Amino acid sequence: MSNAGVFATCTWPLPPCVVYGGNSKSQPSNHSLEDLDIMTIALTTVSFGLALLEEGTAEAFNMGSMIRNLGSVAWGVIFILLIMSIWSIAIMVERYLTFNAAKKQSREFAPKVAMALKQAKIDDAISISDKYKKSHLAMVVNAGLQEFRAHQLSTEISGEEIEASKRALQRAEAIKIAEFKRGLSGLATIGSTAPFVGLFGTVFGIINAFQGMKSAESAGISAVAGGIAEALFTTAFGLLVAVPAVWLFNYFTSKVDNFVVEMDNSSAELIDYFLKSRGKK
Repeated sequence: MSNAGVFATCTWPLPPCVVYGGNSKSQPSNHSLEDLDIMTIALTTVSFGLALLEEGTAEAFNMGSMIRNLGSVAWGVIFILLIMSIWSIAIMVERYLTFNAAKKQSREFAPKVAMALKQAKIDDAISISDKYKKSHLAMVVNAGLQEFRAHQLSTEISGEEIEASKRALQRAEAIKIAEFKRGLSGLATIGSTAPFVGLFGTVFGIINAFQGMKSAESAGISAVAGGIAEALFTTAFGLLVAVPAVWLFNYFTSKVDNFVVEMDNSSAELIDYFLKSRGKK
């Protein structure tokens, strides 16, 4: 046999050949077998992906189709989350306006009442504090000044009078702190429970996906599209409601802590003022 005949039986891309005494025999190497296995797996995967793509293009899988595929449980979950979202937004707006008003009025109140106290005009200081109803500092200072004026006629200050002034300041501060924290527990509740409400819809969505797969007797995307859409939509909505609530709760809590520090400092300074003014008499 000629060399041409040998090479004719061993052309690319067949496995390498070995010539034995003029007879050609094809002996596949281990490397070639691995390549064939990889090619087979790749072709199978591509075929499966094309099949899913054909089923997916049969029905447009967009936001509109996702909403249309939602079940009654999913709509119930969305309704609950919508109420929680509206409630949290209302708390956020109300607290933001309240804190801004308190900060603004306190900045205006502090220099005015300081000037009145330097001039020993207690009545004027009380009148000034009465004008700033939304200021946390004005409320605390007013309570302390009212208690101080009640004992102003005495020539010597006693421990009981000091303690009475401190208790008046503490009561006013506690009331104002409670006002500042109003609604924040609602934000904390929404932020901690909204993901679980969405997860409740997710569980039912997965159940519906398996039920759809069983009814259609198929594992294609069209059989599970409704359930998967329900699960994803409720999960995303739950997170959308929870994340801003947690952020704003932490922000408002830090603002309350700052207000508490300001009221504590004002109370301490007012007690020092009482002691100094009594010592002058």
